[in-house]
Amino acid sequence: MVIHNPAKPRAEKSHQGMPSRQQVLDFIAQSEDSAGKREIAKFFGLKGTEKIALKALLKDMAEEGLIDGNRTAFHRMGGVPRVTVLRVVEIEDGDPIAVPDTWEPDDAAPAPRLRVIEMRGRSAGRAPNKDNIALRVGDRVLARTEQNDLEWVAHPMKKLPAMDEQVLGVVEFDGAGKGWLAPVDKRVRSAVPISDLGGAEAGQLVLAEPAGRSPRAGVRVTSVLGDPLAPRAFSLIAIHKHGIPTVFSPEALDEAQRAAHLPLSEDTREDLTHLPIVAIDPSDARDHDDAIWAEPDGQGGYTAVVAIADVSFYVRPGGAVDRDARKRGNSAYFPDRVVPMLPEILSADVCSLKVGATRAAMACHLTIDSQGRMTAFRFARARVQIAEVIAYEDAQGRIDAGSAAPHLEHLWGAWRLLDRARKDRDPLDLDMPERRVVLDERGRIAEIALRERLDAHRVVEEFMITANVAAAKALEARTAPVVYRIHEPPSREKLIALKDYLATFGRKLAMGQVITPAIFNRILKDVTDETEKALVMEAVLRSQTQAYYGPRNAGHFGLSLGSYAHFTSPIRRYSDLLVHRALVDAYGLQQPRPPADADVPASTGLSDRDRSDLGKISEAISNTERRAMIAERETTDRYVAAWLSVRVGEVFDTRITGVQKFGLFATIIGLGGDGLVPVSTLGAERFGHDEKGQRLIGEQTGETFSIGMILKLRLAEANPLTGALKFEPVELHEGANTVERRGGFAPAPRREGKHIVGKRGRPGNVRHQGRGKR
Repeated sequence: MVIHNPAKPRAEKSHQGMPSRQQVLDFIAQSEDSAGKREIAKFFGLKGTEKIALKALLKDMAEEGLIDGNRTAFHRMGGVPRVTVLRVVEIEDGDPIAVPDTWEPDDAAPAPRLRVIEMRGRSAGRAPNKDNIALRVGDRVLARTEQNDLEWVAHPMKKLPAMDEQVLGVVEFDGAGKGWLAPVDKRVRSAVPISDLGGAEAGQLVLAEPAGRSPRAGVRVTSVLGDPLAPRAFSLIAIHKHGIPTVFSPEALDEAQRAAHLPLSEDTREDLTHLPIVAIDPSDARDHDDAIWAEPDGQGGYTAVVAIADVSFYVRPGGAVDRDARKRGNSAYFPDRVVPMLPEILSADVCSLKVGATRAAMACHLTIDSQGRMTAFRFARARVQIAEVIAYEDAQGRIDAGSAAPHLEHLWGAWRLLDRARKDRDPLDLDMPERRVVLDERGRIAEIALRERLDAHRVVEEFMITANVAAAKALEARTAPVVYRIHEPPSREKLIALKDYLATFGRKLAMGQVITPAIFNRILKDVTDETEKALVMEAVLRSQTQAYYGPRNAGHFGLSLGSYAHFTSPIRRYSDLLVHRALVDAYGLQQPRPPADADVPASTGLSDRDRSDLGKISEAISNTERRAMIAERETTDRYVAAWLSVRVGEVFDTRITGVQKFGLFATIIGLGGDGLVPVSTLGAERFGHDEKGQRLIGEQTGETFSIGMILKLRLAEANPLTGALKFEPVELHEGANTVERRGGFAPAPRREGKHIVGKRGRPGNVRHQGRGKR
């Protein structure tokens, strides 16, 4: 490492012994001649092992970005080193945006933002391969940097260990008064010492970061978030943990206000205000982006309209609102809050299809024949007035009671035809229960139950699927860009694993045939035993691939559809907004230019960069969708754990959902809440792991634990902060046979107070203090 800085006078020797980082930087900055390891060692009088230590120090400083790790080292003086460590702060259009990991320039200028550019034709933020580095928000990377005419860019060299990611945790104190951070991530099992409390007090939820490069340095608190067990705290934990943006830029809020007052043109919009279009939604929905209408056509079929909020009229490509929406990718829904993709004035007001208000809509006109087949479709920008917003339960109640208005009866009539065509397609039919967390007016848990599945849900779902198919086919007809919703068939590896598992039940899956959803449906239909059916259904679900967005069509396996796009939820999904914009371009649905004082972009179609490369944004919104799904699931897990934390010691009926060498995973029947049953609690004998059969088998007794098996388990632990549950066996029952475990298990003792002390007197899991009467 060498630097030449002729503008600086030669440093005077003023130190003996191993230097600090700052002393090395001061020497380099003041050095008149080239400064490398030899010059630094000479200046500080280092010998022997000290030179070895200096080499390690300079290597660390290079990785930290303090000096160039090449042959020419230098202290950055208001610029970015040619080789430095960057931290990814966001993903923009599929490309990671990074800032220098430690930025302290002499002029106190803001840290530059660098775009991590493509590597061998692929972005560093995309899926990894042998030539690629996969980056996410919070990752650190050693990169080569350069500044072109437009921006700073970075070429990643290698991904660095995540040493400085912020950690969510709860502040606790041990008996000696030392502060510890109890992490809320169930994957992190031990508390870490706190070197700087930053004003935080015991029991508070905080964000912290490592205080030094060594784990022994502990962490320092950077932000105090409040009471971790207060109502509405669990979603906040997930939001911070996964970096979901919650604050709109001032520019986006200002633009949203202006866009909200854009006038609707009567000349370029079809008038559908006379139709009794209704929105059927959850009872607590705040935004309504879809509504439906249908009437018989006199020939055994129906004409129908699926009216979707015309978000593309208010959110123009390249504008401030659009930029913030792209970063979010979608809205995130939690039991206590919604993190919207769009500012509230648009998502909950102007774009939302409200009763009696004239609203801008993208209308999909459908013709459905007597067999339930879509025979024609047409898209138009329209003005609509929603006749009624109905909760699913209310709509179903009217139908069941025979008191529904004709326009509601017509929707059910059209659905029965569409359902007939669905059955002909025979899409994958997995009836998996969904948990529902109900909160009271103070944000406390009132109930956790499985969501009821009604015909009203199926009615809306089938209309939405039909409109989504129409959107994809309409764009294909004009050879226009399409953001497809893709669900690929199961991989051969997963099919082989499923085949081996089914063989343990004496059931076959022929590998020589074309795999279709109908094959899985026939397998499930042939299973009459409910316990076995649950086993097989879980196995089939695990064999499926994850759906994603992309510009190249690969069909939707689960729905048995050749072309499918998301069109019906543009308030909460950016993918749907892109499809709307593509339809605007393909079918000439542009609107008159906005008034000059509106100060919003003119176009409502696709931007040039999206049109030229839909791959980047498709990949980015696929990632944000997965981020939101994980955050939503973790939040529900925390609510379930909080609900159960005052029931530690109770026995529940559970079903095994996973088997690993180290134990079983089980869920409480009728409630959800997955927990671990450590193999050490299963008894004294050793258990072998049958990976193909997904079971544990006792080596002496042959006692078997397999996926789908029903067990009575005692709840041993429930941690609301991590969402983790732990069970211990009480008895096993298979069918009508009940077998007591050897020796039985005594109920777990009730633990009073807020804290549970872990090993070595360190604070461990923080338990819910109680939810009161329900």
